[in-house]
Amino acid sequence: MARYKLILEYDGANFVGWQRQDNGLSIQEVVERAIHAFCGEAASIYAAGRTDSGVHALAMAAHIELEKEWRADVVRDALNQHLRPAPIVVLSAEKVADDFHARFSCVGRAYEYRIINRRTPLALDRGRAWRVSSKLNVDAMDDAAQILVGKHDFTTFRSSKCQSDSPVKTLNEISASRLGEDIYIRCAARSFLHNQVRSFVGTLVEVGKGKWRARDLKAALDAVDRTRCGPVAPAEGLYFVRAEY
Repeated sequence: MARYKLILEYDGANFVGWQRQDNGLSIQEVVERAIHAFCGEAASIYAAGRTDSGVHALAMAAHIELEKEWRADVVRDALNQHLRPAPIVVLSAEKVADDFHARFSCVGRAYEYRIINRRTPLALDRGRAWRVSSKLNVDAMDDAAQILVGKHDFTTFRSSKCQSDSPVKTLNEISASRLGEDIYIRCAARSFLHNQVRSFVGTLVEVGKGKWRARDLKAALDAVDRTRCGPVAPAEGLYFVRAEY
């Protein structure tokens, strides 16, 4: 048996998410089909994160285990050949130790949310960013975001469908920055709750619009009450950007 770590890039717009589901096509299913087409093996793929429907990845870490050993570059190139024309690409492949697990060995995950702050609709970036037409105060968003850093009960920013055993997580860092019309909100932690980042973003946009102040965000966090969360940002602006081991 040979185990390989893969780094994948994908556009999640037309998928039900990473994980196999009965209601549509998933990233996992497409990649596992490509594996079978490549080598005839019914291998499972395990990822560092299970992105939701519409969420993208710039560098999702995953692993597979194959009965036959192949050169890593052959695995990468063969999978890319069989993934066409799906918007999924294996950026790299490397052979790893048998005890490596893309999910359970991961000690850090990072996400990036992209907002395009302009009045006019999107053409090229439709489905890949959230357009917010109201002028946003990014400095106020970044200042308020620092309230979220550290270990907290994040019930307020957790989906009602979240299956995590505990709402307590440690957010290592979060920032909001602007580059022209683009606003980026970046988050890093060991792990995240379901919809946590999108809940952060939607709430911070309320701060950017001037509808919330930093003290309102603090009160919402302390309330540990899902109903106190701001709007949840749409999926299309969210990207998984890094897994750390």
